[in-house]
Amino acid sequence: MPKPRKFLVFGLLLVALLVIGAALALTGKPNVASSDGDGDAIASPESAGTTALTVEVVSPEQATWPVEVQASGWLAAWREALISAEVGGQRIKEVTVDVGDTVRKGDLLVSLSRKTLENDIEQLAASLDSAKAQLEQASADADRARRLEGGGSISQQQISEYLITERKAKADVASAEAALSSARLDLERTRIVAVSDGVISQADAAIGDVVSAGQELFRMIRDGRVEWQAEVPVTKLRKIEIGGQVRIPAPIGNIHGTVRQIAPSASETNGRVIVYVALDTPEGGPEPKTGIMVSGIFETGKREALSVPSSSVVLQDGFSYVFILNEGDPATVSRRRVETGRRQEDRVEIIGQFPTDAKVVRSGGAFLSDGSKVRVVTREANNISGNSEAAQ
Repeated sequence: MPKPRKFLVFGLLLVALLVIGAALALTGKPNVASSDGDGDAIASPESAGTTALTVEVVSPEQATWPVEVQASGWLAAWREALISAEVGGQRIKEVTVDVGDTVRKGDLLVSLSRKTLENDIEQLAASLDSAKAQLEQASADADRARRLEGGGSISQQQISEYLITERKAKADVASAEAALSSARLDLERTRIVAVSDGVISQADAAIGDVVSAGQELFRMIRDGRVEWQAEVPVTKLRKIEIGGQVRIPAPIGNIHGTVRQIAPSASETNGRVIVYVALDTPEGGPEPKTGIMVSGIFETGKREALSVPSSSVVLQDGFSYVFILNEGDPATVSRRRVETGRRQEDRVEIIGQFPTDAKVVRSGGAFLSDGSKVRVVTREANNISGNSEAAQ
């Protein structure tokens, strides 16, 4: 065949192939999925769908919860005793206790020097003996004057002088006896003892120091009792009553107490009222320490609460939200703004109108948005899936 004719046939075949391809494109038939090297079909972009997040849903729970008032305040001594020197001018010889020591009523805390007071006692005892001797002489003179009265041998003026001298001598004896008793009492006061049971909270006594009368040497927490002085806003004070129960969370466990007194007036600086709480002695734990700021909870009653797991509540834009399941195919969720209240363990109260039959997403709300598609599974399914993944 001549060459021009061959070129003509080849051109006609090429045109025919192009026409057939265009016709297939116009019919709108789907392209056949291509195959990878293993023979698995690779889906085209048109066949791919939106991925749904797997979630677990729970229903709100209705239960009776305690009504609580939270406050902060200082741990302080229930009663504080100040121990001071009652005698001055004496030197401290011995200090037997330090801060933190537990003492009993009458235990020795400090010993003062005694020599000067002992010398004073000897001098006063001698003065008393002299006064008693003068009293004996004055009494003898007074007795003679009484016998001679009316006989004319002694004037009435002399009789009066003898009687006055006797009275003065009696007064001198009484004064000497009082001075001697006071000196002996000062000698006893050189032993400074605990005025009650308690714990030493502050010690300012030092060996060698010369004390003055009234000088503070120790501060003591009476009976070792520590109380919580909570500062409560006036708006919440009406819910708190004397005898109410209090709970203070602590690393060693909750410390419990009872409201014993409420201050009659509010602070001029912050407008809060001091509520005094007597604390129970912790079982097996250390005693609470004074001077610590703590937060506690007043239990003021009980009230019904509708709650959801705390993991269901999502904070977005400064507000609290939960995601509620919308039944359908596919299933979706709706975001709903809520107001939260009390908390108990891993649950949080929902305040206001909220459907009790709603299905709330348990967790993962941070990855959802309003209208997101989800796939709902039960907790048992989640556990099985987790165990299977762990086994692999």
